Order: sequence, then structure tokens, then C-alpha cells
Amino acid sequence: MNARRGLLAGSAVVALGVFVAMLLAYRFSWAPLSRVDDAALDATLRVGERHPGWVTFWDVYCTVLGPTAFRLVTVVVIVVAFVRRHVSIAVFLIVSVELSGLVTEIAKRLVDRPRPATALVHAASSSFPSGHAVGVMVAVIALVTVSLPLVSAARRAWLITAGFAVIVTIGAGRVILNVHHPSDVIAGWALGYAYVVVCLLVLRPGRPVTQPDETPEVTGTAR
Repeated sequence: MNARRGLLAGSAVVALGVFVAMLLAYRFSWAPLSRVDDAALDATLRVGERHPGWVTFWDVYCTVLGPTAFRLVTVVVIVVAFVRRHVSIAVFLIVSVELSGLVTEIAKRLVDRPRPATALVHAASSSFPSGHAVGVMVAVIALVTVSLPLVSAARRAWLITAGFAVIVTIGAGRVILNVHHPSDVIAGWALGYAYVVVCLLVLRPGRPVTQPDETPEVTGTAR
């Protein structure tokens, strides 16, 4: 268990390093990263301008599976957790998923990177880091973590794979819509991962929400 916690802590440190690297690369206008950002936006812009339906698809997709939708779903899970007296799970989900938006907003205000001028849809606030990348990364990892004990071993790989696919495609969708540079998305993934891992290590969510707490039997009442 200690080794596992050590690996998680180490991975969070690496993720924070990636976030800082993306931030410094933007602040100091590192040419290789700027070229990658510009090339990705140019390529996706050309496709979007030729195919409005493609833009609509990704706009809807990123809304339906965006951070707000995940936070609403998580509210339901939190209520169920409180009803079943799984307070540790409820608190973990509140701090990780529901407060991740605050973490994103603080980072955005500190960096204040403008959105790409070529944005194909409207997006509020600044660009760095991607709020979708942060929010979806946190929500997927948090919800998968509390759900895995409820899923058979044969299906856990499918659940993890589906979560990974959502994280990647939502991040890609924000670049396809030209509302984020790729470096914004990478920074968002890194920050979201680091934040949710810290929440896991500090809050230690307990048993799954569908298994009610057991009431210990009073001595002498057994039949």
C-alpha cells in the first residue's frame, strides 16, 4: 500500500512538472511548442471551415461530456453516498470533482492566456489551462475510482478504457474547435491529474456508494 501511494505521489509530481513546463514554454514563447500549437490549430481550422457539421458535432460532444455535465452527475453520486453514510466518498467527490472548477479558474486568472483568434465557437474565460481538460480528467478518475469496486473484474478494463477515451477525445475536441492550443490541453490534463491524485492521497475515499455501512453486532445479541 505504501509503495502504491508512493507511485501515485510520484506521478503527481511528474504531472505538475509537465504543467509547469507548458506554462514556462508559453511565458517564454518557446518556438518548438508555438509551432506545434499553430500547426494543430491551422489544420483543424481548415477542416472546420469546410465542414460546419463537424464543428457542430464536436461542440455538442464537448458540452454533453464536459465538466459541467460530469459535475451534475457527481452531485447525484454525492447525495447517494451521504444517504448511505459513505461520508469519505462524498467528501472526496466534493473536494475533487466539484472544486476542480475553482482550481481551473485560479490557474486561468494567474496565466490569462488569450483564446486562439481562430476559435470556431464561443468560449468564455482565458485559454490556459483548458477547463475541459482539467474538469474531465478529475471527474473521470474520481468516478472510476469509486465505481471500480462495483464492477466485475472482467469489466474493469472496459470502464477504464472508456474513461481514458473520454478524457482524450474531449481534449482533442477543444483543439478541433480551435478554442484551445494543444499546450492548454496538455497543461489541463497534467493539472487535473495532479489535483485528483492529491485528493486521493489525502482524503482516501472509502467503500463504494452502493454498499451500505455495516452496523456492528452488539455483544450478546447473536442467536
